[in-house]
Amino acid sequence: MTDLTHAPLHPPVHASGTARVVTGDEEALAVAAELAGRFANGAAERDARRELPHAELAELSASGLLGITVPREHGGADVRTATLAEVVRLLATADPNIAQIPQSHFVYVNVLRQQGSAAQREFFFAEVLAGRRFGNAQSEAGTRHVQDYRTRLRPAGDGGFVLDGVKHYSTGALFADWITVLAKDPADRLVVAYVPAGAPGLTVVDDWEGMGQRTTASGTVRLEGVRVPADRVVPHHLTFTGPQLHGAHAQLLHAAIDVGIARAALTEATEFVRTRSRPWFESGLDHAADDPLTIQRLGELEVSVRAAEALLGEAGRAVDRARERLDDETAAAASIAVAAAKAFADPAAVEVTDALFEVSGTRSALDSLNLHRHWRNARTHTLHDPVRWKIQHIGRYALNRTPPPRHGLI
Repeated sequence: MTDLTHAPLHPPVHASGTARVVTGDEEALAVAAELAGRFANGAAERDARRELPHAELAELSASGLLGITVPREHGGADVRTATLAEVVRLLATADPNIAQIPQSHFVYVNVLRQQGSAAQREFFFAEVLAGRRFGNAQSEAGTRHVQDYRTRLRPAGDGGFVLDGVKHYSTGALFADWITVLAKDPADRLVVAYVPAGAPGLTVVDDWEGMGQRTTASGTVRLEGVRVPADRVVPHHLTFTGPQLHGAHAQLLHAAIDVGIARAALTEATEFVRTRSRPWFESGLDHAADDPLTIQRLGELEVSVRAAEALLGEAGRAVDRARERLDDETAAAASIAVAAAKAFADPAAVEVTDALFEVSGTRSALDSLNLHRHWRNARTHTLHDPVRWKIQHIGRYALNRTPPPRHGLI
């Protein structure tokens, strides 16, 4: 096996290679709050013009937040999962596009933690702490279902592999230094190949045209005879042979994005009502913010968002409890807690982003204000996986203690 630490590398394409090293949970949250304050400025304009957030992602890399899940023995903060979810939620309140772009980054750092060799962990964790970004090449279009992969990793004569396939919805790939590719090996087992951006035969196409999450650049990745050394391939299929938190970890971050969208929309709605909305003439009031019907509706929405935030926090803590003592029981409990958080957050985000216009009035629909970006973002991101299936698993667990499946999406 080739020594990964001495393998030739393509020069980093996006990240500078230098980053702050965050040392703990409190620091991670403080850095995330500070970045969110800055990323919120210009979020509406970036969406309206589809201006990709290259400068903001460079700042995110330099901040050290991309390295907060690196284990302590490799120099990282190894923050709690609940902290990571809150970091993503904070970023999503500012710009859910920026929050979604590193979602796969954290997922594939976690894959290395679970299944990477000692040499792989040493090399790639150093890359992450230096600010390098992972982007995904995971989903495929036109297959039977979301976990039907046609991309293949074939043996090459030099002991390495050749990668061929086409990927869609490749969030983060356009901005990545390393692209993580899900593929099947010759034995039809699921693996992850870590491919440097700019590798010969690798093409990233910026053809994402979703109505929401417009600046995630979740486009197409084409792989044509891409050479991959054996020591950049991780046996991901082993993740699902026993109790695992891969799905819970990934789904928790998706839920955090939806909760952040809901909070951002509600914040804008209340500010709009206070400062710009007119009262309905039948109320006899001078200010829309004094209308008891509007107050009632905003109170209902506030309760919904707070419930989503609380469920997200509890789900993160459930994953952390399972990390401390991982077995079938704790893994199932964590997955169900995350499923409950997402099953509540998804419809809450769609409801709140729609109700923004209900409480704010006609003026809020002006295209120049771009308040509809919240609904477009929520409606697009919540299509990631169907809540109705999560409800099924939650019901089976509640009624018969049937553990959820180990397919990585719950």
